[in-house]
Amino acid sequence: MYREQRVWQWSSHIVLFLLSLLCVLPFILLFMASITEENTLILNGYNFIPKELSLEAYRYLWDNSSSIFHAYSVTIIVTVIGTSVGLVITSLLAYAASRNDYPLHKVLGFYIFFTLLFNGGLVPTYLLYTQYIDVKNTLFALIIPYLLMNGFNVMLVRTFYITSVPKPLIEAAHIDGAGEWRTFYSIVLPLSVPILATVGLLQTIMYWNDWFNGMIFITDSKYFSLQNVLNTMMTNIEFLSSSNNSNLSSVMVQVPSTGIRMAIAVIAVIPIFVAYPFFQGYFVKGIALGAVKG
Repeated sequence: MYREQRVWQWSSHIVLFLLSLLCVLPFILLFMASITEENTLILNGYNFIPKELSLEAYRYLWDNSSSIFHAYSVTIIVTVIGTSVGLVITSLLAYAASRNDYPLHKVLGFYIFFTLLFNGGLVPTYLLYTQYIDVKNTLFALIIPYLLMNGFNVMLVRTFYITSVPKPLIEAAHIDGAGEWRTFYSIVLPLSVPILATVGLLQTIMYWNDWFNGMIFITDSKYFSLQNVLNTMMTNIEFLSSSNNSNLSSVMVQVPSTGIRMAIAVIAVIPIFVAYPFFQGYFVKGIALGAVKG
C-alpha cells in the first residue's frame, strides 16, 4: 500500500513538473528569439539555442528608453490606483449583495449579473467617457472603464462572502455593538484575504495588459501606457518595413523587426511573470473558495 502511494506520488510530481515545464518553455523560446540575429531568425525560425546571438532588438528599445520608462511609470500608477480602488469598490459592492437582510440584495445581484451579459457598446461608451465624463487624454481614461466593468470579480467575492464568512460571526459582532462598517473592516476583510488577493491579481493583470482604453481614449503620447507605446513601436516598424521609400528601407535593414517584437513581449511580461509566484497561493485558494463552493 505504501509502495503504491509512493509510485502515485512520484507519478503526480513528474506529470506536474512536465506541465509546468510546458508553461515555462514558451517564455524561454520568446526570450531566445529576442536575442537571435534577425537573418538567422528569419532563415532558421525559432530555436531554444540560437545559432547567432544579437542584442540589436534590446539596443533599439534602449535607444527609445525615455518613452518606455515614462510609459512604465504611467502603467504602474494606473495599475496601482486602479487595482486599489477596484478592490474597494468590488469588496463593498459584493458585501452588500451577499447580505440576505439587505432589502435590495436580490435586485443588486441581478444588476451585477446583467452587466456580465450585456453592455452599452463601443460608440455609446466612447461618447459617455469623452463628452459627459470628459476623461479623454487623462489618466482617468485608463482607470475608470475597468472600475465599472468588473461584474465577474464582484460575483466571485460575493460567493466567497456567502460561503466562507460565517453568519454567526457577523451576528455576534452586531450583538457586541459593531456597526456595518466595523463588522466589514474588522471581521469580513481579514477573512477575505485569499479572494481579495485573487481579484487583486486579476485586476493587476487587466490594467497592466490594457491597450484598448489607451487606443480609444488617449491621443496625447504623455499618457500612453506601456502597452500603447510598445504597440506604437510595432506599428512604426511595420510601416517602415512596408514602405517603398529607399531611405526608409535602408534604415529598416538595421532594425531587427522580428526580434523587436519578441523583445517588446519580454519587457512587457517580465513584471507580471515575476509577481505571479508571490500571489500563486492566494490565487489558487481564492479561486477554489470563491467559485467551487458556490
